[in-house]
Amino acid sequence: MDLTSTIAAALIALALTVFCGWRGARPINVLKGPRMVPWRVLMLGGAVVTLLMTAHVLNLLGMKTGDPRY
Repeated sequence: MDLTSTIAAALIALALTVFCGWRGARPINVLKGPRMVPWRVLMLGGAVVTLLMTAHVLNLLGMKTGDPRY
């Protein structure tokens, strides 16, 4: 992936993380029943993708983020 698409993917994943965190932190409405969307799991997935895309952006910019022996 090039730099532009990696930054776009990182920003989309960050927006997904923030949105799912906001939805997961809302109080439960007992009258509506249980939540059918696992917001916290989706937030965790978005955070992982954001972290990976951030490391990829740093690699594209010339910083080494892997094992220092290689």
